[in-house]
Amino acid sequence: MLAETQRNRGAVGRVTGLARSTPGRLSLLALLLIAASLLVGALTAVSVQRRSDALEALADRSEPLAYAAQEVYRSMADADATAASAFLSGGVESPGLRGRYEADVAKAAAALSTATGEITRSPELAGPLSTLSGQLPVYTGLVETARTHNRQGNPVGAAYLREASHLMRSALLPAAQELYRAETGNVLRDLSGAGTWPWSEFLLGAALIAALVLAQRYLTRKTNRVFNVGLVAATAACAVSLLWVVVASSIVVARASTSEDDAKVTDIVARARIATLTARGDETLTLVARGSGKVYEDRFAQASQELDRLLGEAAGSDAPPVVAAATTHLGQWQQAHARVRQADDSGDFTGAVELALGGGEAAVAFDALEKELVEALDRSRGELTDTIAGARGALSGAVPAVVLLALIAAVASTAGLWQRLKEYR
Repeated sequence: MLAETQRNRGAVGRVTGLARSTPGRLSLLALLLIAASLLVGALTAVSVQRRSDALEALADRSEPLAYAAQEVYRSMADADATAASAFLSGGVESPGLRGRYEADVAKAAAALSTATGEITRSPELAGPLSTLSGQLPVYTGLVETARTHNRQGNPVGAAYLREASHLMRSALLPAAQELYRAETGNVLRDLSGAGTWPWSEFLLGAALIAALVLAQRYLTRKTNRVFNVGLVAATAACAVSLLWVVVASSIVVARASTSEDDAKVTDIVARARIATLTARGDETLTLVARGSGKVYEDRFAQASQELDRLLGEAAGSDAPPVVAAATTHLGQWQQAHARVRQADDSGDFTGAVELALGGGEAAVAFDALEKELVEALDRSRGELTDTIAGARGALSGAVPAVVLLALIAAVASTAGLWQRLKEYR
């Protein structure tokens, strides 16, 4: 028993003596630098990968889904406005209006299918998606019934059209708006996640470089050699890794900030376009009502005021220059609408319809306004996707580079300290 105790004390003494010796300390230092290099490299790589994943989700899911939700909203609003215009044009509606209505319904259904495919990401949207999927066929059925009666000259067709529009305004458009707001919120959330400053990466990298510098100073005192090639190489590898991550992340932060501005402009222009289509539907439904359309005229006034506000908000941001032209066309449309109402209120229904449809002043101004908004929307969305792509490009190759440079730092630290350890043999 005594002999065993003495052997244990001897082993502990040898380990303690080795730890207190210069070779032991150099070995411990080598192990610590290897562990620190690999740990910092792994944590930095995970952080960069998380940022890259946020950008990937933004480019591949959030932004396309936000556009799909916007397309659902826009297509339904346009379908409602076009159906009213087609009804107002007479028993045999314009082939152009009929084709536009059918295209709107098809686009809404396709975009709705895209949004439904990602319901697992936003389960709270199950209700709005269910409403849209279930009520869209009901709406199209009412429109077709109204169209059939209109072709036969039955006045009841107008009642069916008003019922269809009521369903659109009370159920479908609110559900589409909720879907659009949620997906736009997802875009802004992902942009915020990708646009955080890389404080953790910076602090980890700086701490590792400081540890390597202190290790070199320790060796200088012990060996009287100014530089250790291995530790200098490890420090350089860590500095390159830190610089790469900080520069790339700074580019991402800058582009994410720009993307947030682009996303807000896109949202403003999209809502302006939807307000335009809503106002157009109210304008034509006022005429369809034949003297009992005050509620639609009031809605037109509200939508027109909302459109004024949105275009003013867009003009004060980085919106495309075409927004200024859209403001001009809105003024022309409002003036033409006043003439439509003047003709209708004075009993000249035919003259009012001619002003509102086809080559009439109101129709021309509306078409010009919508064209400008479509161009502005395409341009702002293009800028948004280009900026997101640029941010993804800045992080391209960053994760493999961080891992490789961490391995180089670990190997170089080992090689540098091994050279000093050999001197004690």
